[in-house]
Amino acid sequence: MVEIIKVYEQSMPATRFVGIKYGETTGDYGIKWHEWFSNNRFAALEALTHDGFFEDSGAYIGLMRWKDGEPFQYWIGMFLPAEAVVPQGYEHVDFPASKLGVAWSYGNESELFGNEELSVEAVKARGMEVTTGSDGGWWFFERYACPRFTEVDEQGKKILDICHFIK
Repeated sequence: MVEIIKVYEQSMPATRFVGIKYGETTGDYGIKWHEWFSNNRFAALEALTHDGFFEDSGAYIGLMRWKDGEPFQYWIGMFLPAEAVVPQGYEHVDFPASKLGVAWSYGNESELFGNEELSVEAVKARGMEVTTGSDGGWWFFERYACPRFTEVDEQGKKILDICHFIK
C-alpha cells in the first residue's frame, strides 16, 4: 500500500521543460520510458543542465497536463534552465518561477504510479493551494529523484515525488 510520507513546499526558478509529448491514447507510458533509456534520449538533456540549478533539478520527469475537454498530455523529459536551447526532435514548455507542493509517495514500485489524487489531497491538507497554469490546465509531475527512486530500501520500497504547482 502506498503512503504519503512527506509533504513540503519547494521553490523552482523559471524553467524550460524539454522533452517529448505523448497523448492519452499512446497506451502504456512505461514502454515510452524504456524507449527513452534504450535510445539514450536523456543524454542530450543532461548536457544542458548543471548542478545546483534547483533542488532535484537533475531528476527525470513525467510531466502531465489535464484540462477538462482537452486531450491529456504526458511528457517525458527534464526541467532545464529557462534559456536552454531545445535539441532537435524535442519540444518544450516554459514555466515561470513557481512554488511546488511536493508529496513523497512511498511503496513498492508497481504501486507508486497513478497516485496524483492522493498526493494532491496531502498537499491541500498541509494548507497549500494547487493552481492551474495560465492556460487553465492542471500541470503536475512525477519526479524520479536519485537515490529516493532509484534505490529500494530494506523493505523493497522506494519514493516517487509527485509535485503540484501551488500559490
